[in-house]
Amino acid sequence: MMVRIATEGREFAAEAADTVSRWLAEAGAPANLALAGGSTPVPMYRELRTRDVDWKNVVLWVGDERWVPPDHEDNNGRMARDALADHVPATFLPVPYDPTSPDKAAADYEAQLRDALPERNGRLSPDIVLLGIGDDGHTLSLFPETAALEETERLYVAHRVPKLDEWRLTATFPLIHEARHILFLVSGEGKAAAVARILEQTDATDPAKRVLDGDAEVVWLLDEGAASNLKRTPV
Repeated sequence: MMVRIATEGREFAAEAADTVSRWLAEAGAPANLALAGGSTPVPMYRELRTRDVDWKNVVLWVGDERWVPPDHEDNNGRMARDALADHVPATFLPVPYDPTSPDKAAADYEAQLRDALPERNGRLSPDIVLLGIGDDGHTLSLFPETAALEETERLYVAHRVPKLDEWRLTATFPLIHEARHILFLVSGEGKAAAVARILEQTDATDPAKRVLDGDAEVVWLLDEGAASNLKRTPV
């Protein structure tokens, strides 16, 4: 695991884009990239559009999604299209929307991923996964004290998140733990307590902490606000 700190803004976005473009080149063709939602990765996606990437041989997919129509302002796929996918000749796999059944939407998306992603050692293995965290330590739509944390077979599930009173669809640990590279993008002082807990407390139980149980190369890219509670200087 590696922790890097970058100044908020262009430096943060450029550092992230450089890391992702390098990993895509190392993955060869075809390569795949799981996109994170929220506002933090948007400047990085715009920066990534300018990098020398063999986009025709890249599959973009979505790490988690809200159960809303594809044109809804909260839809992660819509954000990914606006910021990146509509501007590059990559293959983009949005999470399907089924207004009658989030479970069916998640199962359909898992089937798409099984067709699109490579297998290594008999398991589906993403090349690169982009993640963020919440101030409660969640990542993707894997929230504390929810059933999706205990999933051991399914790669993508729908579950209701009580604290939000809404349905979320998300990749699960059985898929994320098989990734080759993971990049956490975390910005703002509001995430500082969670960052320090996850990175410095060995007994932390945050969902984002459990990502580290896999074999991926994991890089945390923090801005100065997100890193402000760390007691040890990252190396």
